[in-house]
Amino acid sequence: MTENPRNERTNPPIRFLRLPEVMKRTGLSRSTIYVRLAEGRFPRPVALGGRAVGWIEAEIEEWVAERIAESRSVGERAGERVEAAHRIPEAGWRAAETRPVR
Repeated sequence: MTENPRNERTNPPIRFLRLPEVMKRTGLSRSTIYVRLAEGRFPRPVALGGRAVGWIEAEIEEWVAERIAESRSVGERAGERVEAAHRIPEAGWRAAETRPVR
């Protein structure tokens, strides 16, 4: 019985990434990865045997995508604050500029 080639497209094979590749894909150093692991803020590696570990590629990709989405949403919120500041009446800005500094 042969496998359905369509099944491979919907369920890609699991790939393990070793630490150097994880560092390249995330832009993080070895020590930062392990600090974030200890804090529970990074995907956990899988024991591959002996002292070897690997990270599941899909989990690393998801983590990177979450960081991008988080970064974009913070940028949008910051943009909203800037827009709100521009809506302050001009008199409010002048009053703030004329207060004595103590």
